[in-house]
Amino acid sequence: MYSYFKGIITEVESNNVTIECNNIGYRVFVPNPFSYEMNNEYKIYVYSKIGEDEYTLYGFKEKEQYELFLRLISVKGLGPKIALPILATGSIPGIIDAIDRENILYLTKFPKIGEKLARQIILDLKGKINIEVEGAVSDDTTDDLMETLLALGYKTGEIKKVLGQVDHSLSLENQVKESLKLLLK
Repeated sequence: MYSYFKGIITEVESNNVTIECNNIGYRVFVPNPFSYEMNNEYKIYVYSKIGEDEYTLYGFKEKEQYELFLRLISVKGLGPKIALPILATGSIPGIIDAIDRENILYLTKFPKIGEKLARQIILDLKGKINIEVEGAVSDDTTDDLMETLLALGYKTGEIKKVLGQVDHSLSLENQVKESLKLLLK
């Protein structure tokens, strides 16, 4: 089994990229292929799916995204082809928060996720995903935001789940407003 590929992107298609490593091109299905630039070097964490009549590679730029993918495909009835669009359109903190808060409405917005599968995801993964997103709490404004939300009575775990979804280019006041909206969902 492969852990990751490091190489040059030679092709970008609607749902996959080709990464060349040692003169071999590997087709890797990725969440957002157009986030890769041609002729640039990338490190892609890969998952290999080997079936009776298939050998498919799924890849991710960040290790956290790869880890969440592995958790998602462990759910009964949720395979790689369903998990990939979830990661393409949702943020890691948002997906984890939706699972922990049992937000079925959020989960059913993803393609091929009905209410039954959303309930299965919650049943299998609620409280079991402990993925720290790099850079989630890094600069002074984020620290100020964290302190403000703690002063308002929110718990650290709740705050960390929404920090990745807040636009940190906004003023502290607007960041607090945006955070409160996310925390009240």
